[in-house]
Amino acid sequence: MRPSSDLGDADPLRGDETVFGPELGEFPNADQRAQAMEDGDAMKTGTTTVGIRTEDGVVLATDMRASLGRMVSSKDVQKVEQVHPTGALTIAGSVSAAQNLIQTLKAETNLYEARRGKDMSMQALSTLTGNLLRSGAFYIVQPILGGVDDDGTHVYSIDAAGGMTEEEYTVTGSGSQYALGVLEQEYDDDLTVDDAKTVAARAIESAVERDLASGNGINVAVVTEEGVEVTKHKDFGDLLAE
Repeated sequence: MRPSSDLGDADPLRGDETVFGPELGEFPNADQRAQAMEDGDAMKTGTTTVGIRTEDGVVLATDMRASLGRMVSSKDVQKVEQVHPTGALTIAGSVSAAQNLIQTLKAETNLYEARRGKDMSMQALSTLTGNLLRSGAFYIVQPILGGVDDDGTHVYSIDAAGGMTEEEYTVTGSGSQYALGVLEQEYDDDLTVDDAKTVAARAIESAVERDLASGNGINVAVVTEEGVEVTKHKDFGDLLAE
């Protein structure tokens, strides 16, 4: 066990630089990975992501642009993925870390079902996601987790250090402030899933208009007790006209 006095300057995102490390879950090369992110050498999603909870399901929406430094590196990135039979995750931040996080969550939910004969609850899945981020292995990702279980519908905002809160609606990414303004104006407890899709599309569209790191269309995941459906739309009008 490490002396408590030795923990004062430890940064879980950047690794353990003391004579007692590294310990399990710590990554000594995190400084190099952090510097690569700051220098623009790693592909990032930039991103605007939105999560909205309704009585009958959850809607998660994201833009489709990835950046490399000041360049748009991809115009067709799927930033929301199914990670559970009735759960999905949006990604904002490092593409490589986010892809690894998604693969890990898929594997863990499959193992849980195989061992226990039932699906993981959303509370357990959100705790697992927070723990993985807290380890420092996924520098730097800020996801939204949405899903449905026996207790109903859930949306969790999870920060890059693993902090977790359950919300009615939430946003992440570089266009957050623009999207949040729309959600504050238009969210209502009585929204249907179709209404939530329209509100989410308006929120992403607002961010795309002002945030340079967001753009090129919208991915929408609708999560219900029946499963997860992810669709791609290059034209926001497809959703706003519904």
